[in-house]
Formats: sequence, structure tokens, C-alpha cells
Amino acid sequence: MRRELGLLNIICIFVAFGFLVLAAISVISSGDFLTTDNLFIITVSLLMALMFIINPLLYLKSEGRLPLPGMKKQVAAPAGGGEWGQIKTQAPPLLDAKGRAVPPDVRAIVSQMDKASEKTPNVV
Repeated sequence: MRRELGLLNIICIFVAFGFLVLAAISVISSGDFLTTDNLFIITVSLLMALMFIINPLLYLKSEGRLPLPGMKKQVAAPAGGGEWGQIKTQAPPLLDAKGRAVPPDVRAIVSQMDKASEKTPNVV
């Protein structure tokens, strides 16, 4: 599979380079650069080059071999999951009447109800 991806990426790079050469030839060989036909050929050639070069670039980015100048590498989070040196305890899992774990959506509703009950005083 890796060899196939490499071969397809190389083919995409060659085709993209071919479209860039076609755009450059169109610019160099035409006497009048700003004709509608010439601008159309250049635009289509550059768009096709972009379409073929985007796959190898995305592949390199997903493999981590494409250094992007604006992107910083992510630093691993501390073990506690919070501030440095802070130890967090996990809340016990919320269980239903039969002892099964409660789904996340139900857990969110229950936590909202708990917050609402803390805000309102109990008047009997």
C-alpha cells in the first residue's frame, strides 16, 4: 500500500509540474499576455496544477513530514490534565438503577439539573 501511495504521489507531482510548465509556456510564447484566451489557459493550468499537488501535500502533512511555518508543534499535556502540579481526581461514574454506566447525554442533563438545584433554595 505504501508503494502505491508513493507512486500515485509521484505521478500527481509530475502532472502538476506539467501543468505549471504549460502555464509558463503560455505566458512566454504569447505576444499579448492579457488576452481572454491566454488568461483562461493560464488559470485552468494553475487550477489543475493545484488540484494535482494538493494530494501529495496533504499526505506529507498527515505523515508529519511537511513543516508548516505558521504551525507550532503541540506540547504534550501534563499528566493531571490541568495546571502543572495540580492533581485532579476523577468523579465516580454515574450509574443507573441496574448499575450500568449512564450515557454522556444523560450525564450532561443530570449535571445541569444539579447546577440548577444548587442555585435555587429549597423552600418547603
